[in-house]
Amino acid sequence: MKRLLRAFKLRQSLLSQYLLIVLAALLLLPLSSPLVSLLLYWPLRASVDPAEALYRDGEKLEKMWRSEAAKLEGAADGQVDETLRKLKIEYPRADMFWVDESGKTRLTLTASKDIPAIWNASYTVRFMKERTGGDPFTVIGFIGEGERRGFMVFELARSTMNSGRGWSGANMELRWIFAGFLLILLLFLLVSLLFFYRIRRRLVRLQKAMTVPSDTGIPGPVNALNEDEIGRLERSFNRMVQKLEDSREREIEEEALRRDLIAKLSHDLRTPLTTIRGHAFSLKQEALTDKGKSSIELIERKTDYLGQLIENLISYSLLTSGKYPYRQQRVDIVRLARTHFAGWYPVFEQNGFEIDSELSENAFYWEADPQWLERVLDNILQNVLRHAKSGRFVALHVSACNGGSIAIRDRGPGMTGDSEEKGMGIGLSIATLMLKEMNLSAHVTTGVSGTIFIVASNAAPSDSFLTEA
Repeated sequence: MKRLLRAFKLRQSLLSQYLLIVLAALLLLPLSSPLVSLLLYWPLRASVDPAEALYRDGEKLEKMWRSEAAKLEGAADGQVDETLRKLKIEYPRADMFWVDESGKTRLTLTASKDIPAIWNASYTVRFMKERTGGDPFTVIGFIGEGERRGFMVFELARSTMNSGRGWSGANMELRWIFAGFLLILLLFLLVSLLFFYRIRRRLVRLQKAMTVPSDTGIPGPVNALNEDEIGRLERSFNRMVQKLEDSREREIEEEALRRDLIAKLSHDLRTPLTTIRGHAFSLKQEALTDKGKSSIELIERKTDYLGQLIENLISYSLLTSGKYPYRQQRVDIVRLARTHFAGWYPVFEQNGFEIDSELSENAFYWEADPQWLERVLDNILQNVLRHAKSGRFVALHVSACNGGSIAIRDRGPGMTGDSEEKGMGIGLSIATLMLKEMNLSAHVTTGVSGTIFIVASNAAPSDSFLTEA
């Protein structure tokens, strides 16, 4: 079974197909001359004037003349004359005469005046020697069966025999062979060109399918019709595309399940969290020791943190699913930053922070959702309050340069440093997602000397933002 499969694949292989083309060319080369003879010689011969065709074949003329001479065995002189006149009518371009047994020239059907009236033996021998293979073409036929009755002569100019013929004899055969070889070579090149053109067209089609993704970002399948190497490559590509689509569908399903799980867990955690807050408030009203009061404050702080974490989880789930309400409008950024930072001012003062604020005197506007911008600033300032307490410093700079920017800086240990309340960075992820949806950019520079978070309207802030911050 495996041998049959290998044989089938070999038969469908592009290599086998091209080897078949080469083999066909090698087999057709010996047939090139007969093939061209059929294609060129017979049409050429059919186009020749029948009157000119009478003079083409020297061997045929020679046989005809000697046959006519042999038929005149025992014929009278008048019969010989009559025969020559009939042949002259049939071959008007030929010169004819005959000499009797006494060496006397009899009937002369030629315009030439070089024919002697009396032929002796030496002249006859010289005449035959000169005319053998010369010009004019000459045929001497002895009258009757022997040489005693005399002979008759047929002369024809070589130019008449070759008139209307571009090719002749061996030269013509060589040209036929060359033409046949050239024809087979051109046919082989044409078939090879078509063969490789078809391969290239299929490869280009496969390349386009690989480089042009669909709406899902995954290339579409191709139509695989052949069983050769490219066809098997196309089928492998289709299987890969199908696996990617299946993986994408599973990813979408898992993402939907994850969002649903986060939403349900966040909702379910709110109820016990509210209960814990209520009991903590009730305990706070009781007479407690200093240690008890410290524990109640820790409970309240952790429940607040947990409540904010739950809120962040819900917000992140809504953002990633595209269900978080977004209301775009023209926002005065300087005014929004001043008003919002004023709400955080007492909180930072209560925690002993040094506060530095520098707001642009020139107003500038962004097309954004003001609630989203406030949420972004809340998350950034909340991170400063939690993770940069050791630096006791926060700065807010608002600049109108290059489309405008908001820069918040602290002197904490940096995002890679240790923090007692270090989390998973959900708040920062929410801020980044919101800024991306509002076509704003976020740029973070962090180190052991602190962190700078810049919100800008362009793709990359200028160095002046970092200098101001």
